[in-house]
Amino acid sequence: MASSSPSVYFILGTPGSGRRAIVRDLIENGIEGKSLVLVAESEAADPADARLAALPNTTVRSWAWKDSALPPVDLPADATVFLLADSQVSPIDQLEALKPWLTAHGAELARIFCVVDCQLAEKQPVLRQWFDACIHFTDVVFLTKREGVPNKWLSDFSSHFKDQFFPCHFVQVKTKGELATPLVWLDPAPRRVSQYFEEDYVDLSDVVIETGDDEAEEGESVEPGEDDGIIPQEPYFVKLSSGRREKEVPDIRDYLPKK
Repeated sequence: MASSSPSVYFILGTPGSGRRAIVRDLIENGIEGKSLVLVAESEAADPADARLAALPNTTVRSWAWKDSALPPVDLPADATVFLLADSQVSPIDQLEALKPWLTAHGAELARIFCVVDCQLAEKQPVLRQWFDACIHFTDVVFLTKREGVPNKWLSDFSSHFKDQFFPCHFVQVKTKGELATPLVWLDPAPRRVSQYFEEDYVDLSDVVIETGDDEAEEGESVEPGEDDGIIPQEPYFVKLSSGRREKEVPDIRDYLPKK
C-alpha cells in the first residue's frame, strides 16, 4: 500500500455496526507501515477501541463535522488513513465534502466501505433508501450483526444490488469480526457505481450544454451522458431551488434504538 501521498479509506455505517472492529482487523492483518484512524467525536465508545489503539504504528484521533465540511487534518506522508464517517450526519453531505478534502490534503482515495448492521436494516425497512445511497458510492459492503436475521433477508438484500449489476463486493463478517482475505478488500481498484471520485468528473449542474441538435430549443439544458464523453452529474448531489436534495435520504437518527 506504499504511496507518495496518504491513502484514504472512507467508512460509512450506522452507530455500533462494528466499523472500528473491521478497521482494526484490516490494519492488523493487511497494513504495513503507519496507519491513522479518524473517528468522529460524536461516536460512542466501542469494544474494539482498546485493541485498535494498541496496534503498533497506529494513531487514533477524533474529528468533528463543522460548517458542512470535513476538518483539516495533519496526514502523515505515506500513511494509510481510515476516516470513519460521522454516523449522526448525512452520508451524502460527507461524501460530497470528501473529494475537496482529499484534494486539499494531497491524499488519494483508496476505497469506500459501508458497514451494514443487518439486524437494524432488517428491523427498519425504510433504511433501505439510506443503504441504497451509501452503497451507490461503496466499493466493499461489510454485512455485520447477522445473528437472528433470516437467511432470506440476507440473500434478498445482496441480490437487490447484484440484480442491478452493482460492482461492489459483499462480505459476510463472522461473529468474532475476523475478515478473510483482508488484502482483497484493501485493494484500491474502484468497484463503486458512482463516478464522482473519478479525475475527469466535472460538476455540470449549472452549465447549459450546447449539442448542436436542431431538435433542442435555444437555451434548453441538455443532460450530459456517455455519448457526449461527459460523466453525468452525481444524482445524489442534485439540489432543488429550495436547497434540498432531489434524492433525499432518511435521517438515520430517526430510526436508531432509543437510549
